[in-house]
Amino acid sequence: MNGIDPADDAARWLRFAQEDLESAQTILREQGRAWRNACWHALQAAEKACKAVLVLNGIAYPRTHDLDRLVLLLPAEMRSLIAGSDLSWLSEWAIESRYPGDWPEAERQDAERAIAIAGRVCERAAEVLSLRGG
Repeated sequence: MNGIDPADDAARWLRFAQEDLESAQTILREQGRAWRNACWHALQAAEKACKAVLVLNGIAYPRTHDLDRLVLLLPAEMRSLIAGSDLSWLSEWAIESRYPGDWPEAERQDAERAIAIAGRVCERAAEVLSLRGG
């Protein structure tokens, strides 16, 4: 055990998630930026928000950017809160946003979609933490 209170540790994870979401939103506001970077930060926000809930519940998680895999570890009430969010699509930005490859460049609408998904995940995680004293 690392000696850190789970609620405090979860709150720190959520703060990092919210900061990543803010970074994505900043990139979106600045025209001419690489939209893939907004997608990357949105992915990171959703990932860290999920991990905040896992930390709060004492659930070990793998080192992964696969949101679907992380969501399967979440308590049922959290899974149901974010059901329908296109997490598989958002997870794809773990590779597509950082490396050139055989896929199209991200466009503004991709960044907008990624931010919307991540925003919902962060909101739900914040609700769970507030209900549980995090």
